Amino acid sequence: MKIGFDAKRAFYNYSGLGNYSRSTIGLLTKFYPKHDYFLYTPSTKDTIEFLLNENTKIIEPQGFINSFFKSYWRSFKLSENIKKDKLDVYHGLSNELPQNAHKTGAKIFVTVHDLIFIRYPELYHTIDRKIYHKKFKYACEIADTVISISKQTKTDLVNFLYIDKKKIEVVYQGCNPIYYKEADEVKKIEVTQKYNLPKQYILNVGTVEKRKNVLSLVKALKEGNIDIPLIIVGGKAEYQNFVEKYIFENRLENQIVIYNNVPLEDLPALYQLSELFVYLSLFEGFGIPILEALNSKVPVITTKGGCFSEAGGFSSIYVSAENIEEIQNAIKKALTDSEQRIKMINEGFDYAQNFKEEKIAERLMNLYLTQELKKTGD
Repeated sequence: MKIGFDAKRAFYNYSGLGNYSRSTIGLLTKFYPKHDYFLYTPSTKDTIEFLLNENTKIIEPQGFINSFFKSYWRSFKLSENIKKDKLDVYHGLSNELPQNAHKTGAKIFVTVHDLIFIRYPELYHTIDRKIYHKKFKYACEIADTVISISKQTKTDLVNFLYIDKKKIEVVYQGCNPIYYKEADEVKKIEVTQKYNLPKQYILNVGTVEKRKNVLSLVKALKEGNIDIPLIIVGGKAEYQNFVEKYIFENRLENQIVIYNNVPLEDLPALYQLSELFVYLSLFEGFGIPILEALNSKVPVITTKGGCFSEAGGFSSIYVSAENIEEIQNAIKKALTDSEQRIKMINEGFDYAQNFKEEKIAERLMNLYLTQELKKTGD
């Protein structure tokens, strides 16, 4: 088959949507190399480097107008490329599809990650919400298959955008394979020295933004008199200023440290050296850091409800994300109950094996093939 992807995020986005795009392209080209893959991107200038196999072809806009108005090309003219390249499958990896993609002769897929802009409208500008709503709904309506990254997102698509549940397929994400292997001792020593890590610490990973709710964790440590250090790792948003203000006002500077812009190669060791991973996000499409922690054999405390149990499995501890007393009690239990810790580590690691690359690739390819067979039948 000829399979095409909207690859803009793969080439230009360092966080969630970019990681998903690079991962999806990488695992399909790796496990199913007999197919031809087309990566459509507005540009290849100053892009993120990631491994591309010989069976991939990068397509950029051609001609003055398309090259100059790259966003216009991606939204309105890309379907012409899909038709010209005679794709069998086109997959929009980041919530949107080009206009008239369903009229190209290809079977059309779109991955929807979450509908946070509907659940938490206060986090978005009004114009952005309207644009997202229009783009997401249009993409879901014209797609042959909508890929949802969790059961929670599937439920939201049905309830908020009124998408027919029969056309929605849940395909979970995995985490970067870098987390599958234990960091060697040299790397652990290097990371320990680089970040001045204490012998024991709690880890939190994620953009330091309001939705990630790290301030509840900081308050739980303070109000629960839990004196173990906390390492927070993630990109900086305005919300970090409020977190730092609380840390300063409560004289927690020696206990709590925030690191922004930590390179990927340091993260496995940061996870593996930690005593506990706490992730109190208010809402996610899935929650990849939970999988990263489980693969690193670290006990996880995360949020009740939503998609979190889908990522965390049966042995993680779930708490109300803003209930400070509940959070501090869970932390104390996870740090002191050795029997529960062993269970959380072992069963959590076993559960994480359900999200390995091979299984995700097989699931996606089977969906592609099913739609291709339908097209042949038509």
